[in-house]
Amino acid sequence: MKAVKWLDERFEETLLVLLLVLISCVELIQVIIRNVPWIPALTWAEEFCRFCWIWSVFLSLPYTVRKASMLRVNVLMDAMPRKVKNTVNIIVDIVVAATMGLLGVHSVSVIQRIMKSGETSSAMQWPMWMVYIIMLIGFFLAVLRGIQQAYLHIRSFNDAGMTVAEQTMAEAAEEIEAGKRTEGGNK
Repeated sequence: MKAVKWLDERFEETLLVLLLVLISCVELIQVIIRNVPWIPALTWAEEFCRFCWIWSVFLSLPYTVRKASMLRVNVLMDAMPRKVKNTVNIIVDIVVAATMGLLGVHSVSVIQRIMKSGETSSAMQWPMWMVYIIMLIGFFLAVLRGIQQAYLHIRSFNDAGMTVAEQTMAEAAEEIEAGKRTEGGNK
């Protein structure tokens, strides 16, 4: 059960961090190698990092849905009565899930077209469908996160909830407390 809870809370975030670390390491190695004349250049590094950036963009979709950090006018949402605010949140969750589902369906035809073409990347010779499959994965995960958020908003419909400012302050306090516990354990 802990694994499911961890996947629910940290899956996309962990993948995004790993991709960023991977991009940073490959680019650092490429810069170092460029300045050493007797080592041949990494012809694949720039293309690999570009693919990692593309993957991170599509993996950030479910992350932003899960964290409810999509573009919203939070000041307006905080000014609304609780029931109206909760209703708007549910409608937004459903619209987001439907939109991501529609984009996911259309991405299938794009991926199929690329698979049929047999197109490969220029430097690494990867099949290009491997790069574009992340669209389908990102949209599918965003649909799941949208449904999950709608469920959570429906379940807590009558709860008072916190404003965005209050949530931000509570999260900051939790992070500070977690940092103090970690710092205290390292001494």
